[in-house]
Amino acid sequence: MRQIEHFIAGEYTGSISGKRFDKRSPLDNRVIAQIAEAGREEVDAAVRAAREAQRGEWRSMSTERRVELLYAVADEITRRFDDFVDAEMADTGQPAHVMKHVFIPRGAANFKVFADVVKNVANEAFPMSTPDGRGALNYGLRVPKGVVGVICPWNAPFMLMTWKVGPALACGNSVVVKPSEETPATAALLGEVMNVVGMPKGVYNVVNGFGPESAGAYLTQHPGVDAITFTGETRTGTTIMRAAAQGMRDVSFEMGGKNAGIIFADCDFDAAVEAIFRSAFLNSGQVCLGTERVYVERPIFERFVQALKLKAEAVRFGRPDDAQANYGPLISHEHRDKVLSYYRKAIEQGATLVTGGGIPQMPGELAEGAWIEPTIWTGLPESAAVVREEIFGPCCHIRPFDSEDEVVALANDTEYGLSTTLWTNDLARAHRVAARVEVGITWVNSWFLRDLRTAFGGSKQSGIGREGGVHSLEFYTELRNVCVKL
Repeated sequence: MRQIEHFIAGEYTGSISGKRFDKRSPLDNRVIAQIAEAGREEVDAAVRAAREAQRGEWRSMSTERRVELLYAVADEITRRFDDFVDAEMADTGQPAHVMKHVFIPRGAANFKVFADVVKNVANEAFPMSTPDGRGALNYGLRVPKGVVGVICPWNAPFMLMTWKVGPALACGNSVVVKPSEETPATAALLGEVMNVVGMPKGVYNVVNGFGPESAGAYLTQHPGVDAITFTGETRTGTTIMRAAAQGMRDVSFEMGGKNAGIIFADCDFDAAVEAIFRSAFLNSGQVCLGTERVYVERPIFERFVQALKLKAEAVRFGRPDDAQANYGPLISHEHRDKVLSYYRKAIEQGATLVTGGGIPQMPGELAEGAWIEPTIWTGLPESAAVVREEIFGPCCHIRPFDSEDEVVALANDTEYGLSTTLWTNDLARAHRVAARVEVGITWVNSWFLRDLRTAFGGSKQSGIGREGGVHSLEFYTELRNVCVKL
């Protein structure tokens, strides 16, 4: 059985208390690893190591050398590609093709993308006149924030962890990562990569554990942490924000979503159905950018519902290495219980069940896994729980609409504002609607298409700040001004 330790100052170490917890496979509920749980002492040691790295070689290292190291990290991840795929499949139970073509390649790319951003970014400079006529020059300096606490989710753990670690290190910070207790494997494996490429000890640290009274709380409350970045549930973000207020630490949050899909009758019908199928059911619906609310223009409503039903019923459940399987389990039985509670609420509140709604029959030991059916409903009012609240499971509610104004109002009637996918062949309408929906990103005739140089983040309760390209630099660096009298 695997033993997963903390990674502190370049060394793997267990907990001082000896506390460990079990990691169970989503596939069959077997215990597949035992994880060291961090207390205050381990978190303090990790923060101290990160702080010492800031005062030493890492702080004085040239941008060129730092860029070389980050490129080497990406190359070593690629060299050990199968190890990362296997580790993430074991933790999440998701199909190999998703890991091989999306999550692990993006995780490696995050280091090169942000290395290039830092290498090529320009500092501002402003000449100014002075009373004596000699003038002065103002120029900007970007300096690292210091020690960054990185709190990671479990749904795409490696990709979303490196999305934060990549720019943090590129900007010269050191990090202490707290991966989800459900998915610690790839964060631990990345420590081996850091050592192989010669990353200075203490630049990258990992502490494992839970939230309250465990690694998460101790990290976010630690006075030696200068900034905190988090992806996850809005309620957890609120708790972290309270902790960050002590010491006035900066925060960057990407949180919940209740994202809308808007389908106009003039769309490319087959492409729209395929996109909503992916956005509702990819990663078993455990995607922050997923679509749980679908609004379809009335002339194509019935046809759309039936087409999506057929695709949902054609999914193939199975192990990640099964080439025929395209659908995995939820992350845990606990999460499945939450999702199933919404499945029950939908029926109690009067939904028409189009398909799904339960637990599939799985063979042998897979019957013990956290499997759940992709589910579609119609017929609910906008006040229903499954229309208002983020479920984070493989499900969506579909409602017809009759006008542009109506669907914009429906899409915006939520406390969240992360993303929208919009389908129409009317370019003018696409621009109009995209400008009116209150979200961080609108995809037009696409979904999950990302240029990593662009701004990414949520509005309303879906987040604070923007990540991506130079926008990440606004969080991971502090901009100082130098005024030189000439």
